[in-house]
Formats: sequence, structure tokens, C-alpha cells
Amino acid sequence: MLEFITALAQNAGKESLKYFGSISESDIEGKGCSKDLVSIADKAVENMIISEISRRFPDHDIFGEETGHAGKKSEFCWVIDPIDGTQSFVKSHPYYAVSIALYQNGQPLAGAVNAPAMGRLFTARTGQGAFLNGRAIRVSACKKLDEAACATGFSLLRQNKVEVPLARFVQILPQLRDIKRCGSAALDLAMTGAGIYDGYWEEGLQLYDVAAGAIIAREAGALVCDFNGGENFPADGIIAGTPEIASQLQKLLCR
Repeated sequence: MLEFITALAQNAGKESLKYFGSISESDIEGKGCSKDLVSIADKAVENMIISEISRRFPDHDIFGEETGHAGKKSEFCWVIDPIDGTQSFVKSHPYYAVSIALYQNGQPLAGAVNAPAMGRLFTARTGQGAFLNGRAIRVSACKKLDEAACATGFSLLRQNKVEVPLARFVQILPQLRDIKRCGSAALDLAMTGAGIYDGYWEEGLQLYDVAAGAIIAREAGALVCDFNGGENFPADGIIAGTPEIASQLQKLLCR
């Protein structure tokens, strides 16, 4: 199964690169609000992924960002974000990713996050570890916030919910060594698993934003939880990081 997901993510990444760097304003539209974008590439890549899954597994459920939930009452469900980081993508910024996860009976089974413009393909299967371009990855050894490089995002700003996420950001920022904000939750989670970031937090996301990245981060040894320390992510926010960093972030973010 992981071989299929890996190949699917690779092919989807190649499909996205056909559009990368050549998107015009006429190829973009608002989705719900002017700050939330969808491009012709998002739709084309998702259609390609769905076509491949449906051909191989016609009875499986599929939940895609652009097409919604096609329920067939299967024990298997694919969770897809064809281009996580559309804002980066349409600006020819390489920090975007194809995110594909497979759940079985509501539990994560496997996932892939492919950042084709960066040449990075992250994969994982529950209980079998996580990999970057075929090599095993592991979270960093960071234990202190003042030594941590963390990533975050501002999804709630697209929903015009400004005060709470900015207040949290202002509270946490002075305690960190460094902060990154590049616009793909899937990639932020995967890179936390690879030790490129020591921790990550965000709120206002959907399952397709985090499904594959959370599998990869956990299989690489990250603690992944919601803002209350539970499993209700991303509805109650999401935190990932080394066990020490994630625990410290959770204490600051607890609602």
C-alpha cells in the first residue's frame, strides 16, 4: 500500500509542476473568501489523484479538499489535499506539497507529503517509521523552547479571526530561538518529523491539511496532539514537535 501511495504522490507532484510558475490571475479564484484561493492546478491534481485511487480501489471512500467527501461506507478513506500551500504555489514559491493519507476504520494507516519543487518526498506507514526520499527520519533532540526553531501558520486569518491566533503568537514568539511561516501545514508537520523544525502549532485547519503530515511526524517520533493535549486535532488546534517542545507548547496553548 505504501508503494502505491508513494507512486501516487510522486505522479501528483509531477502533475502540479506542469502548472508551477505559469499560473495567471485568470487561473485563480476565491474559495469562500478572497483570502482563500483555489487554482486550476488544485483541481487538476485532485482529479488525477481521485482517478488513480478509484481505478485501483473503486470501493474506497475519498475525502478531497476540492471535491468533498465521496462516501461509500468503506472501512478505508483517502484524505487528500492536492496542493497544500496554494498561496505559495500561485506565487511560484516552492513551499507547497501534495498531501495524501489513508485511514482504516478512522485510524491513520499511511501517508505521503510530496514537495516536488523542493525535491522532498516524505512517507510513512503506521508502525513502520517515516522517511524522507527513502531515508529514515527522526525528530530533533531539542528540549528547550529558547533553543527551538518552530513553524506555525495563520489559517484563522483567512477566516478573519485575528485576535486569538495573534495573541498566542505574540506570547510564544519571544520564547523561541527562531520562527518559520511558509504556508503548508502538511509540509510543516513532515519537516518537524525530519528534525528540520523542532516544533509546530496552528489552528483553524481541516483534516486534509494535516492527515498525512501528522502520520509522518508521529512515525518520526514527534508528539502530536491538540491544544488541550488530546487527539481532537485539527478541530482543537494541532501541535507537533519533540516530546519536550510539544509539551511546552501545549501548556502555552491550552484553552
